[in-house]
Amino acid sequence: MKLDFDLSSYLKKIEKSSSYFHTFINRDSLAVGLLVLQSGEEDTQIPHTSDEVYYVISGDGFLKIKNKDYPVSQDKLFFVAKNVEHHFHSNTKELKVLYFFGGPDN
Repeated sequence: MKLDFDLSSYLKKIEKSSSYFHTFINRDSLAVGLLVLQSGEEDTQIPHTSDEVYYVISGDGFLKIKNKDYPVSQDKLFFVAKNVEHHFHSNTKELKVLYFFGGPDN
């Protein structure tokens, strides 16, 4: 099992793919990945079946959790409970986010 990870290699994978996210750890108890949204790009995610934590690496915009917008900026951390609607929006710069699920990314 891989124990060390170079985030820059996963950012390159996202750049070369049609997806805006990449999960690089996906186990029964934990999933970890990167999300990258370009300015104006739509975040199409749906509620997850596990709790989730987002760590903002860089960028701006908002994270809507239920019906409330939370400002997004570098080094902010957000918790989203399982089955809660949420999505990033209104970023004017490239947004890079590290995410953690309390279970697998299905």
